Amino acid sequence: MIATDVASAFDHILHWRLLAGSHAFPGPDGGTCINEAAVVAAGLPYRAIRATQDCPPCFSRPLAAYALGLNDAMPDRERPRLMAFVLRLSGSTDAPEIEARRTAFLALASVRRILPPLLDRAGLPALAARCEGAFDADAALAAARCAEVQGGTLAHAASARRAWVTGARLAAVSRTGTAAVKAFADPRCAAEVAEGAAPFVDGVWPAAVAILDEAMGLGRQAPPIDPYEAGARLDAARASVAG
Repeated sequence: MIATDVASAFDHILHWRLLAGSHAFPGPDGGTCINEAAVVAAGLPYRAIRATQDCPPCFSRPLAAYALGLNDAMPDRERPRLMAFVLRLSGSTDAPEIEARRTAFLALASVRRILPPLLDRAGLPALAARCEGAFDADAALAAARCAEVQGGTLAHAASARRAWVTGARLAAVSRTGTAAVKAFADPRCAAEVAEGAAPFVDGVWPAAVAILDEAMGLGRQAPPIDPYEAGARLDAARASVAG
């Protein structure tokens, strides 16, 4: 019975509607990004979030950046996967060394788990194996740079011979390689790795959400938020607009 009650309370959160981009205030059906929904659920003063810097200080910057990147890149049918994290952002900020560790994890996991299937589809199995076997940041960064350069070179050659489908895949390899390189400094770019691979590979968005879940397990955990209270706050936000 208790589990059923908690699930019922969490339904209020799951029914909140996530949209790409930032929003001045939630509409009657939700209508916010993941970080804005987390602000409402935590009972914090509402704010539109256009960049990670707009998040409350209690939000982990790497986690919020990756979540925001996924939020804006995901198709509408996939974006509700992020609602599972709406109670886990407020209070997640941690010491600089932990935040750096989270950033490195997001980048490394993207290289090891998102890039390889795309590389396989593009006909680059050796490079896919290299990415998958990159167990530290230096190896992953080198592999991502190789994907960036090799993908671009081969895409140009494919275009010259009018192999458009092959060229599109290889161009995606180059773009995602570039994003993966940047991800070691900017966690939002890790979401761009998933965005670049998703049109060509099945299962990218569940994999990206799993990476976010694991990154949230590093360091300080957000303090529990009662799902009933969170649901009431979300309902009140909807009602204030509907009224």
